[in-house]
Amino acid sequence: MTPLHEGWTLRALPGPEVPAAVAGRVVPATVPGCVHTDLLAAGLVPDPYLDDNETRLAWIGRTDWVYETTFDRPSGGHQRLDLVCAGLDTVATVTLNGAEVGRTENMHRGYRFDVTALLRAGDNALAVRFDSPYRYAEAHRDRLGDRPNAYPEPFPFIRKMACNFGWDWGPTVVTAGIWREIGLHGWSTARLRTVRPLVTVAGGEGRVELHVDVERAADVPVTVRASVAGADAEARIAAGEHRAVLTLTVRDPQLWWPWGYGDQARHTLDVALVDGDGAVLDTWRRRIGFRSVRVDTAPDAHGAPFALHVNDTPIFVRGVNWIPDDAFPSRITRQRLARRFDQAAGANVNLLRVWGGGRYESEDFYELADERGLLVQQDFPFACAAYPEEEPFATEVAAEAAEQVVRLAPHPSLVLWTGNNENIWGWHDWDWQEPLAGRTWGRGYYLDLLPRIVAELDPTRPYWPGSPWSGSEDIHPNDPAYGTTHIWDVYNTADYLTYREYVPRFVAEFGWQAPPAYATLRRALTDEPLAHDSPGMVHHQKATDGDRKLRRGLDAHLPAPRDFDDWHYFTQLVQARAIQVGVEHFRSHRDRCTGTIVWQLNDCWPVTSWSAVDGDGRRKPLWYALRRAYADRLLTVQPRDGGLALVAVNETGSPWRTGATVTRLTLAGEPRAKTAVELDVPPYSSVVRALPAELARPEEARRELLLAEAGEEAERALWFYAEDRDVAWPAAGYDATVEPADAGHRVRVSARTILRDLTLFPDRLDPSAEVDEALVTLLPGESVTFTVRAHTPLDPAALTRRPTLRCVND
Repeated sequence: MTPLHEGWTLRALPGPEVPAAVAGRVVPATVPGCVHTDLLAAGLVPDPYLDDNETRLAWIGRTDWVYETTFDRPSGGHQRLDLVCAGLDTVATVTLNGAEVGRTENMHRGYRFDVTALLRAGDNALAVRFDSPYRYAEAHRDRLGDRPNAYPEPFPFIRKMACNFGWDWGPTVVTAGIWREIGLHGWSTARLRTVRPLVTVAGGEGRVELHVDVERAADVPVTVRASVAGADAEARIAAGEHRAVLTLTVRDPQLWWPWGYGDQARHTLDVALVDGDGAVLDTWRRRIGFRSVRVDTAPDAHGAPFALHVNDTPIFVRGVNWIPDDAFPSRITRQRLARRFDQAAGANVNLLRVWGGGRYESEDFYELADERGLLVQQDFPFACAAYPEEEPFATEVAAEAAEQVVRLAPHPSLVLWTGNNENIWGWHDWDWQEPLAGRTWGRGYYLDLLPRIVAELDPTRPYWPGSPWSGSEDIHPNDPAYGTTHIWDVYNTADYLTYREYVPRFVAEFGWQAPPAYATLRRALTDEPLAHDSPGMVHHQKATDGDRKLRRGLDAHLPAPRDFDDWHYFTQLVQARAIQVGVEHFRSHRDRCTGTIVWQLNDCWPVTSWSAVDGDGRRKPLWYALRRAYADRLLTVQPRDGGLALVAVNETGSPWRTGATVTRLTLAGEPRAKTAVELDVPPYSSVVRALPAELARPEEARRELLLAEAGEEAERALWFYAEDRDVAWPAAGYDATVEPADAGHRVRVSARTILRDLTLFPDRLDPSAEVDEALVTLLPGESVTFTVRAHTPLDPAALTRRPTLRCVND
């Protein structure tokens, strides 16, 4: 294909919303890209991610825009020349040399237009007009009748990334533009319209059932040839026919496994379309993986599980939810995705759930997941709203779903399709039924259309109608005993210790908020001074009652903050503890709970949110807590039957046999009681050992803790008998030294007293700085060395004092 990415310009069509500074201006445009980023590059709008600038850009989504370029007709004697648009956002009219080529109204689809007859020698003028997304969506809303949704925006009435219209973690930046590649494709005789490999493995035999569909420019016989892992096949497609099915069989193929379970073996699948003389007309190449996937939902004594099996091996899902990494998708590079994947794997994550308010993720995303063995659950893009099933939406949804199921079929990392995010739950519990008054709301998509498309086009993968979903319309969709559940009442209304009241089968969402890193706040906000309720902080907190919920979580556990520095550290600490408590509790019930997907890994801009990695890519303390809680081998102390128990979880393929000691200590490190426990944990399982009463019950709750250790294969576990706000902490006493290290410093802290959740925040000194460890609790006499990497030398004295170095009892 010949890319058409150069020479584009952008202009606004006249309208009452257009500011004088933009009206009549023609600016250079970057393709792929969008209106917001082009206007930003031209200096015509402020950065919507800074302060409250977002509020000054609402007019962009209510304006019509035109992209224009010129190009020369490609050389060559092709029978067909097609204009190929991989992604247009969203309501577009495409014209070539003044003639209308086509119209689009779906961001999630690609389009191909035959422009052979419209092209001329020399310059050709190409224009793409984008109509206001708001005007389109509101017109359909008014025609079909409004539908309930979580936000006062018309996103259910346009097939566009819903979170463009704002979310409880995202800005309202309603975009338009040529957001993916555009170009000319010249071809003759025939081309490969779609190639759909259905890859299975059973009984030591890998099988690729290859479905090929061709488009013709000439009615002559053609042949499809395919090869993979030493196997070859070909099929003749007679004149007048368009389809062929080839089967390739590979004996004992190397399998593709999730990371931690085996190698990510991939095999190049080559497909060629040739004419009667053997000349190659078109080719297609992907790297596939042989692996099986299924979900066990057979009812049992506790309800019905949701247990993922890959290659007949049960996988405990250690997942995170994934949102678009930028509100402007064209800015998301493969390098940026690779960094996020590194951060996910570094936190011992094995599954990314692509949430339904965003997009079908990119080829770069899926290739990285295939490479690294990260499993992917892909939601169809429906979230938190009742969606109309009338036209044009029924046709659009069917077309986009079919296109995307075929596109993603080669990727072994994709293990589950999900129909929507929270919409079936919403219909049940969010007071939708009365205002809907019998109007459609999406049920037909989730329980009929989408499962039919997946079953027809990719039966190798499971489909699940929603997240959450119980498995049956006869059972409440968010019943924790059945299928998948979302736990949001804890964050919204309760204390995080309430997670321990749930023993769900599979937790697909739960989370806790915290602000981003200090350096991220300082880049994004000009507030002086920063405060939890300063204007910029308020604007970058999108959740309902978000600040109040942060304070509720803080007040339940920690001392009252003295200043913003305390508030920032404490709220980040509460987030980390909340998720660690939840994950360790759910994993301790591994016999019933088969997975957790934390909300959320990433952010799309600088914001107070549930993320472990903030909008500037900085790891929050939650990331370090998640790395511990998702470790392959986990030692955790849990309340059980009125006492305490030591739980050992082994998420490896080898038995874990070790001795453990559990000691009740004073805060000064003096032992009061001790026991030894022998652990023999089979692969992919857990054991629970009840602790004796002299360990479960302290003499002085405010002055004691429990310490469990099991050698170097697992991090030690701590249990405090009282909340931090009630503990009789000694004033923090420590000695600290700083030494130069490669690209940074080593900071060694030696404790003279207990130091609770010792954390270093080097980004306060240099925005590039990051540290290898956080949330370390030291007993008197113990020490820890932090490795800090930064682009510039840091002040050693500042590295070892507040607010850069913090602990609860400082």
